Amino acid sequence: MAEFGFNEHHQNEVINYMRFARSKMVLRLKTVDSCFEELKDSRLVEETFTVDEVKEMLDGLQMVVRGEVEMELINTAHTNVLLLRQLFSQAEKFYLRLQSDISELENRELLEQVAEFEKTDFKSGDKMYQETNKPKLAPLNESGVSELLNKEITRLQEENDKLKARMRTLESQAMSALDERTKADRALKDLQKVQGDQQEISGLEDTVASLRDDYERSLSANSASQKGLQENLISAKHELLRVQEQLSLAEKELDKKFQQTAAYRNMKEILTKKNEQIKDIRKRLQRYEPNE
Repeated sequence: MAEFGFNEHHQNEVINYMRFARSKMVLRLKTVDSCFEELKDSRLVEETFTVDEVKEMLDGLQMVVRGEVEMELINTAHTNVLLLRQLFSQAEKFYLRLQSDISELENRELLEQVAEFEKTDFKSGDKMYQETNKPKLAPLNESGVSELLNKEITRLQEENDKLKARMRTLESQAMSALDERTKADRALKDLQKVQGDQQEISGLEDTVASLRDDYERSLSANSASQKGLQENLISAKHELLRVQEQLSLAEKELDKKFQQTAAYRNMKEILTKKNEQIKDIRKRLQRYEPNE
């Protein structure tokens, strides 16, 4: 059965089934032979028969043989269904879905291979199938499909482990990327804060520059004002000298014209005014130059 691609276990199962089918066939053939023997023993007792009698005997034999053959074919079909039931039940335990190609059942080449195998395996009649020695259908959890399922389960487990390792790697990469994103966001916030501080510093620098300009302008204005005050002070000093000189002249004039009362009064008034001007000038000097 190497041509069919069976392993040793399945080949033995096929042999057992063929022995079972062969035993059933031998029994049914014996039944058919007994039908003919019974006809011979019961009916063929006379030397001559009429046509109607022969026809009647053949019709009766036909009905008996037909019934035996029909019963055998039906029993064979039902037996095959029970065999398929066992196979399908075992397959369904492992969640398998078996398929069959009915057209292959009439493949002449395969049928000839089966016939050739039957000839080589059943050379003598002593290889009849014995029901008591018939082994039970072996479960598939020890070989065959079970082995394939175990391999597939192992492969799937290995692939699952690889996927889990890949998932852990991706999770680690994702966490690293998330950490990098967090660091980048933090760095961006720090940079924005630094930029804000720089803008604030720039604004403060502009304010300081504006204050410096105002201060310089104020210094310039104060310098100009101080220069004007100094000039006014010099003018006042000159005016003071001039007035003092006038006073000196007036005193001398008063000495000369002491006897002139009207002139004295006028001079007195002038002197009083000049004194007031001097007081006023001194007050102004004290306001601008308190240390003088």
